[in-house]
This record gives sequence, structure tokens and C-alpha cells, in this order.
Amino acid sequence: MKKKIACEDKYEAQKLASLIYIRDDNETFIAGILEIIENEIIISLKDKSAHSILVRDRKEAESFADFIQSVIEKTDRLTDTTVTENTVEITKE
Repeated sequence: MKKKIACEDKYEAQKLASLIYIRDDNETFIAGILEIIENEIIISLKDKSAHSILVRDRKEAESFADFIQSVIEKTDRLTDTTVTENTVEITKE
């Protein structure tokens, strides 16, 4: 399943892609969604750090949270992320 997430700008898209998925190790680095504040998603990583990602709007933030929940719960896994301008395409299976 694929999902496109529109971020606030190209930097935020690159940051999101790098924080949630490490290509070389096929590892998912995201541990959870801590909070959604308007268009800001606060995510926690496996190293216990927290990071802020700015997406286009609250609807986009909630859409990402819904999509990534099965990955956090380990029922699905991420297989790829692709950044195009301010959009991140995330693939899970």
C-alpha cells in the first residue's frame, strides 16, 4: 500500500523520509506518534528522541498517523520512501 504525504516544504519532506525509514538496513526507525498539533506531527524514534515534522495541514497529519499506525504496531512494515519536492511517498506491506 502506498501513501503520499504533502509536507510544508522540501526540507520537511526529506526530514520525514529520513526519520521513519532507513533504506540500507530495511529498518523502520519510528516508534510512535506523540502528538498532532494542527499541521505538526511529533514522532518518537527507537532511540527515544522526539522530532517535529510540519505537513501541509491537520488532515494530512491525521492521514499520516492513520497510515503509519500499523507499522508502529508491527502488523505492516515500510519497504520504501521516495521524496519528490515537498511530498513523501511511503510504501508499506
